[in-house]
Amino acid sequence: MDHFQLRNGELYAEDVPVERIARAVGTPVYVYSRATLERHARVFREGLSDVAHKHLAFAVKSNPNLAVLGVLKRQGYGADVVSEGEMKRALTAGMPAEDIVFSGVGKSRRELAAALEAGIGQFNLESEEEGVELAEIAAAQGRTASAALRVNPDVDAGTHAKISTGKADNKFGVAYHQAGAIYRRLSGLEGLAMRGLAVHIGSQITNLDPSRAAFTKMGELMRALRAEGCTVTHMDLGGGLGVPYRAGERLPGPQEYGAMIADVTSGWDAVLMFEPGRVITGNSGVLVTEVIRVKPGVTAPFVVIDAAMNDLARPALYDAWHDFMAVQPTGERMSAHIVGPICESSDTFATNRDIDTVKAGDLAVFRTAGAYGATMANTYNSRALVPEVMVDGDKWAVVAERIEPETIFAAERVPDWLQ
Repeated sequence: MDHFQLRNGELYAEDVPVERIARAVGTPVYVYSRATLERHARVFREGLSDVAHKHLAFAVKSNPNLAVLGVLKRQGYGADVVSEGEMKRALTAGMPAEDIVFSGVGKSRRELAAALEAGIGQFNLESEEEGVELAEIAAAQGRTASAALRVNPDVDAGTHAKISTGKADNKFGVAYHQAGAIYRRLSGLEGLAMRGLAVHIGSQITNLDPSRAAFTKMGELMRALRAEGCTVTHMDLGGGLGVPYRAGERLPGPQEYGAMIADVTSGWDAVLMFEPGRVITGNSGVLVTEVIRVKPGVTAPFVVIDAAMNDLARPALYDAWHDFMAVQPTGERMSAHIVGPICESSDTFATNRDIDTVKAGDLAVFRTAGAYGATMANTYNSRALVPEVMVDGDKWAVVAERIEPETIFAAERVPDWLQ
């Protein structure tokens, strides 16, 4: 459930007409619902009610806006970060350093040092080499880094190839059959406190069977390490739970996910760590756009909108589906291609899509745009960087300004010898 609903033939974000925001801020613009964020954060936690000891770290990469992080901090969430920049965002939003987990396959020496100085709670190591480097930095600082070893279980999550992370040929983690020996060697290093294992097999997971298989393998590895005298007190089970992108789509939710977790991890006697992202933010946001014109086409008309692939990249990157609806639907329907103004054929959001009938000047939204939307935006074609708005009941505020091209190219410099 989300809080973007039609009232008297007009789309509202909570108690605010979407049109009011669009006319005041301009389009395209992302609009988030605080009530939806809070509800999804609670529902995910409640789904894990049978897990006695757990740690919830929001996957900042899905939506790093400071207002979003502030809402989730108040819901008791820590942060899963994959860069120094994300770590700084989480800390700025007030998330305690000890509740931050630093993941990511390419942490630089500088990032490792900065995270140690900040006092983050756990490093998820992606290789033995990273662990050795972290131990050296920590020992030089007179610190001890708490760490988990990310393991690649060679399990296919059944998701899009570009967001799959748990197969043997993916870049993430260490091979399952090598993990035990690596963990033992890392456990003996000064400056490093190995405390657990981590796994994450992909994003937008719509079938729980691969997760069950991966977690079962991780449990077996945990027990084998403990039998050899290694300390394993934390098990990071990652995130990736999918959300419905199409109206009426039914996917496993937090309740089913939690039941599976409780079953697989029974008797583990460990703190279970989770990194939900999309499942919390996905349906909490929409991208509002205006129709520039409807252009005749050979097989169907082109609905040309002012949002583009630089504002919402998922359709161009993954052929991803986002429901498209008019802000003030008339009840009439049309079949059309939905395209943006970027000079790329990949700037296409939908082909031969049955949609609300729209015309030039009409407002429309892409649903389920709160995750991997604004965070992946860019300025290709020298377009402005899309703004973000948060709604709270009958109030709303801009939480990220539109960054105009002039601001962006003001940071560029022409050397004297070219002037």
